[in-house]
Amino acid sequence: MDYRFKTKPFQHQLDALKQSWNKEVWALFMEMGTGKTKVCIDNIAILYDKGKINAALIVVPNGIKRNWRNELGIHLSDHINYRVGVWSASPKKKEKDELDQLSVSVDDLTVLIMNIEALSTVRGRDFAKSFLIRNNTLMCIDESTTIKNHSAARTKNIIKIAELAKYRRIMTGSPVTKSPLDLFSQVQFLDPWLLDQQSYYSFRARYAVVVQRSVGTHSVQHIVKYQRLDELQEKIQNFSTRVLKSDCLDLPEKVYTKRSVSLTPEQLKAYTEMKKAAITFFEENVMTAASVLTQMIRLHQITCGHVKTDDGEVKPIKNNRIKELLEVLEETDGKVIIWAVYRYDIQEIERTLGEKYGKESVATYYGDTKDSIRQSIVDRFMDADDPLRFFVGNPKTGGYGLTLTSSHTVVYYSNDYSLEVRLQSEDRAHRIGQTSKVTYVDLMADHTIDEKIVKALNAKIDLASQVMGEDPKKILFG
Repeated sequence: MDYRFKTKPFQHQLDALKQSWNKEVWALFMEMGTGKTKVCIDNIAILYDKGKINAALIVVPNGIKRNWRNELGIHLSDHINYRVGVWSASPKKKEKDELDQLSVSVDDLTVLIMNIEALSTVRGRDFAKSFLIRNNTLMCIDESTTIKNHSAARTKNIIKIAELAKYRRIMTGSPVTKSPLDLFSQVQFLDPWLLDQQSYYSFRARYAVVVQRSVGTHSVQHIVKYQRLDELQEKIQNFSTRVLKSDCLDLPEKVYTKRSVSLTPEQLKAYTEMKKAAITFFEENVMTAASVLTQMIRLHQITCGHVKTDDGEVKPIKNNRIKELLEVLEETDGKVIIWAVYRYDIQEIERTLGEKYGKESVATYYGDTKDSIRQSIVDRFMDADDPLRFFVGNPKTGGYGLTLTSSHTVVYYSNDYSLEVRLQSEDRAHRIGQTSKVTYVDLMADHTIDEKIVKALNAKIDLASQVMGEDPKKILFG
């Protein structure tokens, strides 16, 4: 490879690239924070330089569409001219113009970024299909567990159009989140013959033991165990790169990433009214902002998915924040710390995770948590064999003094303006006893107070760095 890198790759990224760059199909099973996006961008650039492709179709969870656009600017070599279109079901004029321009033939590298949900629709599928027909394309499914459900409309649509792509990639930190059967559709996208099984049911028959059971008047098939997993692992190694954080001694000690959360129409309406008039109406309850501070708090509450009325009642607003949190957790192995500013959010997170993963998988640590059980929660979380996987806390309550080094993933469901609280809560996982690099994931609604809070925290860090004579640091990219 004689490619001129814009940003120097770490050794594990360079190894992954050398192993895969010229393969028609490949899987990058690289843990969150190990830089798989850069590997894919460099791969696209190398193939474009060599005249193998002229376009890339990137399919991602909705929350990271903008991340990909930013990452292209960071990592794509300066000698490559490129244009980008980001799919939107209801595009604004600028977005529509960018998408329309993709159909015009030029010599520049053409990149289309689509959210996975769009491929569930006829309109989205047809747009992607048309793009693939017009171009020699590398198609990548980022966070490929989003197509693990073989019967989902988006999975079927993606697999149908996959053969139109000249090169295909899947990327995820953990391709198996529930069972080995998660692999089938992800690998089908790459090549139906890689696993020697043409149908999901033949694949299931080979790697799972299924029994017929009667439930009332119905008969259901139930998986009792899995088999031949050594064989499956050997097959996967032939077309994949596996990178764990524990293997990356050249990674920074802390890795930061952002997941964008789109506002629902209900949130956008409430947020716009509150921002413009400092007053909004929600379900016949009037909420006023008597001061700038109150307004900021209520704007922040709206982005998180609830509002507190003047009479003290908390009202939920339909939102995508919990959904985005669940998508992050699906891509994450091991124990996870989740920090949230508001009591309502902590309780909602606990309820949702309890329903999805079981009540024993989650515990909360905030003002309402009894003093008598707080240490036992910490002890259980630190016990690798204990089923407690999710520590959900308020950073002001749990962000000081605790050792939570059993986790190498920290999710900020929300932030506040206190730099001390932020840094202290970060260091619950990043302290003596931590043997892995720690990834910090911030859930943020674009163009809202979420961004203003992080900007303020970054500004405080920059100031502190200047005072101490250190290089500037940032909590988030950009």
